[in-house]
Amino acid sequence: MMRLRLRPVYTSVFLGASLLIGPSAARQALAQGTADSAKKLKVYISVDMEGVAGVVTADQLGPSGFEYERFRHFMTSETLAALRAADEAGAGEIVVSDSHGNGENLLIEEFPKNVRIVRAWPRHGGMMAGLDASFSAAIFIGYHASTTNPKGVRAHTFSSAHYSRVALNGNAVTEGEYNAAYAGAKGVPVIFVSGDDAAVEEIKSRLGNIESVETKKSLGFHSAETLTPAASCDRIYSGVKTAFGRIRDFKPYVVKTPVTLEITFKNYTPAELLSYLRSVQRVDSHTIRFVGKDMDEIDDFEEFVGNYNADLAP
Repeated sequence: MMRLRLRPVYTSVFLGASLLIGPSAARQALAQGTADSAKKLKVYISVDMEGVAGVVTADQLGPSGFEYERFRHFMTSETLAALRAADEAGAGEIVVSDSHGNGENLLIEEFPKNVRIVRAWPRHGGMMAGLDASFSAAIFIGYHASTTNPKGVRAHTFSSAHYSRVALNGNAVTEGEYNAAYAGAKGVPVIFVSGDDAAVEEIKSRLGNIESVETKKSLGFHSAETLTPAASCDRIYSGVKTAFGRIRDFKPYVVKTPVTLEITFKNYTPAELLSYLRSVQRVDSHTIRFVGKDMDEIDDFEEFVGNYNADLAP
């Protein structure tokens, strides 16, 4: 979208160049400029579920919940709203990451043919699997607040069952900030986030004035005043469209390297056992520290910690 608006500028360049360097060279410059303006954006959409409109309890979040099947549709619809706005902005390639629960929530048959979908676990890159430096922008749909936030619907960081704190370089982070740092290390900016009011406030306090939509207002860990699914989709579409209209305003979120990761567990045994690894320092009874050369190494370590189980079988 933004590149298409540059066409009048290329016309002026062509006229001026014709006078200075001759018509042949000017035509070549114009052709190159037109080709650049026609390049398609490559967009990454990471989708969680706790921040989707209407979600308040486990009844909506997993296959055993009596509302789960309906809310899979709502999660899919919010993603499609963002996708539609990205497509209208000129996205030629879109990757959608199903990043909630078992990673098999989105109704993939409802997506257009030009979309690729990342599903299930484990996977390098976690919630941002498949992202690389070729992407123009990242979008977060259905995100939630961190485990250290006293507000927020179903607030947690990666594991509500096992983690009580996740920190990068000494600062407790949300999944949104962590994923933004992963994207930022590859030069990709986050331009939009949707979720409850606590989630949006928390991530914007770190990333700055990215576009956002509050899908609901938190009234407690398991309660909210929520938009309807249709209203949420409308606002997400408009918000993402606005974000692409000012895409050049956004910068990658970069953390200093080497990166220090700290994970505080709700139980002491994981911290004790992980400290047997020479690369891991036990900071206190429940906390470990790992230093990685970059966010790829940090994320591989966290994915291992979060997914490894000695009882795993093929």
